[in-house]
Amino acid sequence: MPHLTKDEEVKESDQQPNEYHQFVESHGTQLIASGVPDYYWPKLFEKLSKETFDAGEYFKILCVETEDGNKWKVVTIKSLESKHPNSIFLVDHAWTYRVSDCRPQLEQIPGLLERMAALMDIQSEERSKDEVIEDILQQMWKFNQTYSIGNAEFGSDESMPIWYIMDEFGSRVQHSDSPTVKMCPFYFAPLQISFTLIWPLKDLEENEEITRDYTPNVQNPETRKARLIPWVPADLTAVDYTQKEPDISFFQSFIKLESMPDPNHKFSGLPRDRNPKVYLKYMSFHQFLTDKRFDMVETKEEADIIFIQKHFKEYDKYPDKCVNQFPFERVITVKDLLAVVCRRTGDGQEDPDTLERNPKWLPITYNLESEITQFVSYFQHREKKALNNHWICKPWNLARGLDMHITDNLSYILRLPDSGPKIACKYVHDPVLFMREDIGNVKFDVRYVVLLSSVAPLKLYVYRVFWLRFANRPFSLDHFDEYEKHFTVMNYVEDGQKLNQVNYDDFIPMFESQYPAYKWADVEEDIFQMFREIFQAATALPSPQGITPCPQSRAMYAIDLLLEWRKNISGERTIQPVICEVNFCPDCDRACKYHPNFVNDVFSTLFMDDIEGRPVAKLLPS
Repeated sequence: MPHLTKDEEVKESDQQPNEYHQFVESHGTQLIASGVPDYYWPKLFEKLSKETFDAGEYFKILCVETEDGNKWKVVTIKSLESKHPNSIFLVDHAWTYRVSDCRPQLEQIPGLLERMAALMDIQSEERSKDEVIEDILQQMWKFNQTYSIGNAEFGSDESMPIWYIMDEFGSRVQHSDSPTVKMCPFYFAPLQISFTLIWPLKDLEENEEITRDYTPNVQNPETRKARLIPWVPADLTAVDYTQKEPDISFFQSFIKLESMPDPNHKFSGLPRDRNPKVYLKYMSFHQFLTDKRFDMVETKEEADIIFIQKHFKEYDKYPDKCVNQFPFERVITVKDLLAVVCRRTGDGQEDPDTLERNPKWLPITYNLESEITQFVSYFQHREKKALNNHWICKPWNLARGLDMHITDNLSYILRLPDSGPKIACKYVHDPVLFMREDIGNVKFDVRYVVLLSSVAPLKLYVYRVFWLRFANRPFSLDHFDEYEKHFTVMNYVEDGQKLNQVNYDDFIPMFESQYPAYKWADVEEDIFQMFREIFQAATALPSPQGITPCPQSRAMYAIDLLLEWRKNISGERTIQPVICEVNFCPDCDRACKYHPNFVNDVFSTLFMDDIEGRPVAKLLPS
C-alpha cells in the first residue's frame, strides 16, 4: 500500500514542544480512555490547534436512492494506512444541546431546523414548522451521540449529559459489527470545544466504505440486538419479559459502598439520666430543634445522636451513638433497587388485557442495563395490543427531575443508557389532576415523610402533614419535553413560573370539592397501606437484600407519589396511589418553613418514641 505524500508527514520541528507536552499532560488520560493510539497524538495536537478539518481530502459521501429512501455511505478517496501518524481526523459537531433545549433551539436558531431536516432526510416542504420539529425530535435518536461534563454524584445540572449530532460527514458513517474505523468524542480544553475523532482500525483501500460500531461497548449478543434496534429493527417478543428477583450477587456489588456495624456489639441505648446530646448537621434543622429534652453539641464525639446529611460510614468509630441512617437503606433509596424490593409484594400474576401486575402501586419498571431485552419485549407486546406505551426514564443516581425523559419512542429509550444507567418506569398517563384557577388542570404529586425507628421489630411512623407540588402548565399527553407540563419539582427551575404553595389542610377540602365522590381519608389510607408494604418488603430479607437491623439507627425518608385513575373489576373509576421514589436525606426546607415544629416532631418520634399530641401516626406495628 502506498504511503501518503511527504507533505502529509508529521513535521516534528513544526510542533511547539512545550505546548505539545502540556497537551499530553492535560489530555493524555482522555486519549488513553478513548483508545487513541499514541502515534497519532502529535498530528492530532496540530490539527486540533489549527482546527484542521482535512477529512474531505480522504473521504467522500455517497447517496444511493432506493425504494425505502436515500441510503448513505462514506468511502475513501485514496488508500489510507492505519498506522500513519496523519490518519486521524476531526469531525465537527453540527448541533450540541441538552434535551430540554431541543425544541426552543429548533424554533429559534436560524437555519438549524433546515439543516437537521436535511441531515435526517425529513421532508420539510409544504409542512408546518411544528410538524417538522416533531419529526426531528423523533428521528434524532438515530443520530445522537453523548458525553458528560462534571461529577454525577453531586446531582448537579453540570453533570447532566450533553448530546450532539455530528456534521453530515460524521452522521453518514454507517454501522457494522466489523467496523473499519473508530469514532469517539474528544474535548479540547484550550478551545473549550468538543470534536469527534475518527481513525482507521485497518489499512483502507481506495473506494472502500468506512463503517463504525454504533454500540462499541456492548458485547452480549442479545443486548446488542436490543441496543441496535434504532438502526437495525428486531422483534424481541419471543423474549420472556417476566421479572425475577436478582440473586444475592446483584446486591453484593453495593457492599463496598456500605459501612456495617459490629453485629456482636450490644448498643446501650440513649441515656436515661440526662438529656441526649445531639450533633446536628442537616440543612437548617439546628434552628428548629427547640425541644428542651435535647441538648446540642458541636462534635460527634460529645454526641449521643448523630444526625447528618451525608452518608454515614463510621459505625465502627461510633458504636454507641444513634445515627439517622440504616445500613443498606439504599435498597429503597436507589431507584432500581426500590423496584426490585417493591416487586416482592406482588403475586406474579399479570392481567392479560392490560399487562399490568401487582402491586398496583408500583409502575412496571425495568432496569435498562440488566433487563433491556425484557423491556424491549414488554414494550413490543404492549405495542401489539395498542396499549399506552409512554415511559419515564430516570437515572438511578440523580434527583430533582434531572436527566428524566418521557417518551413512547423506543429508539429514544434505547439510546438513553449511553448517557449513564437508567430505569424505565411506565408513565402515569392518566393522572388525577388538580384544577388551578390560574392555569387549568395540572399534574401534582404528594410528598409524605415517614420515620423508621426500628427494623427488628419493624416500627414505622408517618408524618400526617404532607406537601404538594404542582405542574405549571395544563396536562396533556404531548410535548413531553416541556418540563413545566409533565414535572412538578419547581423549587430548582430557573426562569420557571413561581412555585405554587398550597398547604395540606387547604388542599383536602379543595380536592374533595373537585372530586366529591372521593374522600381524602380513603385515599390516604391506601397511601399508608402502600408505605406499610414497601417497608415490610424492604426488611423481609437480610442485608444486602434488605435494610439491616441496627439498634443504633433511626431514619427519616420522604416518599413522593402520584395519584392515578384506574378501573376496578366493576368498571368504576378508582384512585390508585403510585410510588415515585423514596428520598434519602430529603430537602425539608418547606417543612420547616410552614411547620416550625416539624423538627421537634421528628426527633420526638425517632428518639423518644413520643407521638402524643403530634401530627404523627404509627403505621407498623399496626
